[in-house]
Amino acid sequence: MTALVRPMGDAALLAEVDSLDAVLALHAALSASPPDGVVELVPAARTVLVRVDPALLPLAAARTWIERAATEADPGVVADPVSVELDVVYDGADLDDAAELIGLSREALVAAHTEARWRVAFTGFAPGFGYLVSADWPYQVPRLASPRPRVPAGAIGLAAEFSGAYPRETPGGWRLIGRTAARLFDPDAASDVGSPVLLEPGAQVRFRAVPAAALASAAGPGSASPRAERSTPSGTATAATRPAVRILDPGLLTTVQDLGRPGRAHLGIARSGAVDRAALRLANRLVGNSEDAAAFEIAMGGFRAIATADAWFAVTGAWGEASLDGKRIDPDVAHAWPAGAELHLDWFAQGARAYLAVRGGLDVPPAVGSRSCDTLAGLGPAPLRAGDAVPVGAEPPAPIPANDLAPWGAPQDELVIAVTHGPRADWFAPSALSALFEGVWTVGAQADRVGIRLEGPVLERAGDRLHGARQELPSEGMVPGAMQVPPRGGPTILLADGPVTGGYPVIAVVVDSALDLLGQARSGTRIRFRHAR
Repeated sequence: MTALVRPMGDAALLAEVDSLDAVLALHAALSASPPDGVVELVPAARTVLVRVDPALLPLAAARTWIERAATEADPGVVADPVSVELDVVYDGADLDDAAELIGLSREALVAAHTEARWRVAFTGFAPGFGYLVSADWPYQVPRLASPRPRVPAGAIGLAAEFSGAYPRETPGGWRLIGRTAARLFDPDAASDVGSPVLLEPGAQVRFRAVPAAALASAAGPGSASPRAERSTPSGTATAATRPAVRILDPGLLTTVQDLGRPGRAHLGIARSGAVDRAALRLANRLVGNSEDAAAFEIAMGGFRAIATADAWFAVTGAWGEASLDGKRIDPDVAHAWPAGAELHLDWFAQGARAYLAVRGGLDVPPAVGSRSCDTLAGLGPAPLRAGDAVPVGAEPPAPIPANDLAPWGAPQDELVIAVTHGPRADWFAPSALSALFEGVWTVGAQADRVGIRLEGPVLERAGDRLHGARQELPSEGMVPGAMQVPPRGGPTILLADGPVTGGYPVIAVVVDSALDLLGQARSGTRIRFRHAR
């Protein structure tokens, strides 16, 4: 078979094939022979996203490897898959409606669902949410017209040709036919021992109908409920006796962040981590921490806290008035923090996010290899609240460096951002590409860790103009920096907590080195885009 390889920024490629069977075959072929520099492979409905480290594997070499693997892949040959059996109580709220929509009785739908041999085609939407397909399931089940605001953890649903199981309580528009008590996602699973996800891409799945009593008896502590409660940053047994930072006021939003969870998008887990990685690294270097130590990410300011023991700290990123016990302090400098002294970061005048690093790092429990809070997936420590005490780690071996380590400079209100053409740039009229690069864009009110919505010119699709109809994409892999364009409204640039798959066409992708600049964009920031060279 052949694959059409499309660009996806300066560190990824999107390999498009003509069927889901071809996706699974290509993903298996790529997984069998990854060269050094491959960061991750993310299968979706018709594509495989290949993320690389360009310093180890240039995109041109990656393209050649993908095209060669596609010619060797055989959609008719499936490697021995992992097998999973899920016990299900078929009592979902939409069971009768779903049966009627596809012309079956309730009993016949259950029989067809349990007799089908399912496999996980890809993951997305939420960590551990697998899209299951089966050649034995010929039915198309429409999604709900209005999604439910809350779908319970463990719910089994149908949508289009897919079946799936919700790993945690989330909104959702699938038609619910049953429930399972299986642990679908375990954020505490050690990455070097086992996967945190039960239904990984390629796994073979069978459903088994059981009575409600059997499911209840199987559900015990640590084994049944698929919902993972998020820890509070002060949720360790020793927090009260350890050096800590006690939050008096978290401001608009304060979270704990490190450099995130790269390489797990195939499991539905976003990179997350600091939105402005350069500012996090700088703050940590200033106090002698390793660059990936966990620190506070403070959105828009209004933050107040005290240290329970003598400490050192540094603040980088966004600029605003900052004080320690009422005395003004400078950014980008290491400061002593006496026990009991109150640190206050007022509302920021420039930039959107400040990073507060404490010597020793923030020692909160990790989830899937990172201490970062993923606000979209609900993974990692919860956003901070007044009264939380966040433990500080042990003194690092490195000394505090000289204060002249960091250059001074405030985030700008006007940005020039380098982008590459996106994988679906051909979906747009030539006027759209001209408008993208010639127009001045403004960050709208919808700007957070998931993404920023832009206001500016209309980006006209070629199909809208030529054919009068809108074509939509099957879900495909996304990366931070992807600029999605919905049918209505301005484009959205995905950031650290953005979804790992999406169905809106991507017209352009911000280069990796410019993502930190976008991390400081706030409502009203003006942006011009330029072609990456």
